[in-house]
Amino acid sequence: MTTTVAAPDLVAMLSAPAAVDAALGNAVREVLVARTGGTGAGGPLRHADHGNLRRGVRYRILLTDCVRSRPAEVLRLGRLVDAGAEIRTVPQVPADVTVVDGTVAMLARDRAGDDVAMVGLSGVVDTVVALFDRLWLVGKPLTSTEELCGRERELLALLSAGYTDESAAARLGVSVRTVRRMMSTIMARLGARSRFQAGLRAADRGILMPLR
Repeated sequence: MTTTVAAPDLVAMLSAPAAVDAALGNAVREVLVARTGGTGAGGPLRHADHGNLRRGVRYRILLTDCVRSRPAEVLRLGRLVDAGAEIRTVPQVPADVTVVDGTVAMLARDRAGDDVAMVGLSGVVDTVVALFDRLWLVGKPLTSTEELCGRERELLALLSAGYTDESAAARLGVSVRTVRRMMSTIMARLGARSRFQAGLRAADRGILMPLR
């Protein structure tokens, strides 16, 4: 059963995804998203959020630093950045929450996110926004240039370890042409002018994987 919020100072329990999407669909200015753990296969945003991005609603997304060590998640997040979202990470996020236009906060009551509390009490929403902004100020930005998949990170590790294009291609089971194309992509994403610089930048960001 879904409860609809009729007044801004009301608190309601939402369980139906459509009700949450409807609340998001009312966004005009900005949506804040905070997630306590991994983003999962679907990422930190819902279908309605992607629609909001396309129509120019600003998105600020706060995640935990652990997502940076998960190539698949970084790849998805990099695409969100390309779509216009701003993403930062901090060591720990205190709660799963979404705030729409600074007037309505939706807080997940369990890890599965099946029960969502929609809060329109201005004092509560203002407190949530203030905490979000405080963490946002110290968060580390995640950029689309960090979206290296596992295969690209492995290639970078091989070349940094002294493998030639030919031996790296054999190790990965791809052609030499593919290796060179992948390296061009990696250098572009990392903003590097050489392979050596790409390796250094990957190491600095903690995304250069050790060879297995």
